[in-house]
Amino acid sequence: MKRTVLVALVALTTAPARAADIYAQDNLVAWCIVPFDAKKRGPAARVEMLQKLGFKKYAYDWRAEHLPTFDEEVVLLKEAQIELTAVWFPANLGPDAQKLLAVLKKHEIKTQLWITTGEPAGADKAAKVASAAKAIKPIAEEAAKHGCTVALYNHGGWFGEPANQIAIIEELKLKNVGIVYNQHHGHDHFDTFPELLKQMKPHLLALNLNGSVKGGDKAGKKIAPLGAGELDVQLLKEIRASGYAGPVGVLGHTQDDAAERLADNLDGLKWLLPQLDGKVAGARPKYRTSK
Repeated sequence: MKRTVLVALVALTTAPARAADIYAQDNLVAWCIVPFDAKKRGPAARVEMLQKLGFKKYAYDWRAEHLPTFDEEVVLLKEAQIELTAVWFPANLGPDAQKLLAVLKKHEIKTQLWITTGEPAGADKAAKVASAAKAIKPIAEEAAKHGCTVALYNHGGWFGEPANQIAIIEELKLKNVGIVYNQHHGHDHFDTFPELLKQMKPHLLALNLNGSVKGGDKAGKKIAPLGAGELDVQLLKEIRASGYAGPVGVLGHTQDDAAERLADNLDGLKWLLPQLDGKVAGARPKYRTSK
């Protein structure tokens, strides 16, 4: 009897978030807050910021200047019990990639490697898919040795189209390759999002939110805080209804104070959540970084 209870408790603590809980604070991932931060925080200040804001998950983006302190940042994250959910990763296994992998191996971190690239060579879709798969394969195989997954990141262009990413995944036939979907790079997908999400879901490893304004990418509103987009309630309801139960990213990605931008998104999400169930929300939050 005791063994049965113990097994049940272990299963409960290691299970992914249920679809109904995906917007809970402990399932939110802070994303795009390293090079995108007016205060240019270092590892200690950044981890302190994450703790103060209540984040339990974090995705690491970087520039070359940040790599020398990546080891320090991982140590501090572990001490703070903040999960390194993902790492922005080169589309190759060059020196920067090796530095990242060495730190992950040293600290026995198993995480998602988020990768994007340009349009691959090829005269047609089949050729482009084969070319992209050939480039991704050695990265995915090396990631598997470290217990990591690879997530294809939609950053616009041919490689950023989920249909093409799914074709690459099917060409690779590797179990550790999936998709990370970003709303701020998905403005062209708003009208077909429910069907697109259905297609992506078997491969979806992470999903990053954004205040979604129709046509916003063409009107200076590509990135907006949650709650500032007229499509936010609809899109968040569609995500929850899909049954997706993985991590959900909260975006920095501006040159404001990263703490203020994250706080704006958390406030916006809190304001949106009652509306997903048809409840009347209070006053829209007063944003610190956006009018």
